Amino acid sequence: MPGTTPLGYLAAMRILVLGAGFGGLEVTTRLSEEFGDDVEVVLIDQNDDFVFGFSKLDVMFGRHIPSAVRHPYRDLVKPGVRFVQSTVRSIDPVVKRVDTDAGAFEADILVVALGADLHPDATPGLVEGGHEFYTVAGAFALREVLASFEGGRVIVAVTSVPFKCPPAPSETALLMHDFLTDRGLREGSEIALVMPLPVPIPPSPAASKALLVAFAERGIDWHPGRLVSGLDPARKVAVLSDGNDMPYDLFLGVPVHRAPVVVEQSGLTVDGWIPVNPLTLETSFPGVFSVGDVTSVGTPKAGVFAEGQAAVAADGIGALVSGISSSTQYDGHGMCYLEFGEDEVARVDVTFRSGQNPTGDMEGPSSALAADKVKFGADRIQRWFGRSWPAPPTA
Repeated sequence: MPGTTPLGYLAAMRILVLGAGFGGLEVTTRLSEEFGDDVEVVLIDQNDDFVFGFSKLDVMFGRHIPSAVRHPYRDLVKPGVRFVQSTVRSIDPVVKRVDTDAGAFEADILVVALGADLHPDATPGLVEGGHEFYTVAGAFALREVLASFEGGRVIVAVTSVPFKCPPAPSETALLMHDFLTDRGLREGSEIALVMPLPVPIPPSPAASKALLVAFAERGIDWHPGRLVSGLDPARKVAVLSDGNDMPYDLFLGVPVHRAPVVVEQSGLTVDGWIPVNPLTLETSFPGVFSVGDVTSVGTPKAGVFAEGQAAVAADGIGALVSGISSSTQYDGHGMCYLEFGEDEVARVDVTFRSGQNPTGDMEGPSSALAADKVKFGADRIQRWFGRSWPAPPTA
């Protein structure tokens, strides 16, 4: 077992980070920057590369090829950090031991950032009669589906709550409008958006109002306060939670989200997700932190919130390593970019604080913010992977 005393007294501490999404990448980057080789950080993920959520839509609608948006973890070379590609099979938060296909790992400090698993098969008929666009594989497969689509009735719908990246269904409907328009198919097509929310982005009235105006201008049918509970592939209809049917030619669904089974089996979850101290991201198990979609911290399940939580967790971990106290607290703030189509992007800032109503603002949409969104991605790839992105063109 690695040493458990503050840095400089005994052996370097081992910090085990499970999951290499926004949260895991930010935690490991901050710890490497602060401690370098003086601590041992092991980052474990079952995938071999990272893909931004917004890049899935870029590939799906033919704006980028898959290889251009994949960021291999082999490029992640940081002092004190070792990446292990493997599947986590069990987690013991009491002794901070993790079993994987690559062997067992023990740690002084454990960070669980495994995100939410997606289950298209949990919605009757979705696998057989529709498509999901939230996984990398699902979104990338839709690139070919859309390329051969000849128009018709399109439904973009949410199948359960909670779901990550709440603006994504709205973005998908708007980008579908552009996609069909560019191909001369929009006039003969219909687009419907079905969401469980009363407005597209409840924390930001300005963003919701702008989206509803955009839907109306583009002839996108908005169906709030409902879910799609299943598909009937034989009849080509979506069955709504209110019992009504909606016919479709192309169904794009947000699948059921659940905490990974290995997390559920660990004893970390309550009501399906990991409860944490909303200010420090600590779990009820000493020395165990959790960030991102796998938690029930009270913010939306989105990468920018995981990143903010990771910054706070990293400060707390750094204090434990150094034997000092940390005063850093999570403020519940997050910013995301919102695609309006027609090469314009808005920026939405929202804040979620325990015991208070969430608040939000919006800037844009504009082409200038579209460029800002590109910089957002480039800055993180430079920070996390140490390389430029998008890659400069070769001669």
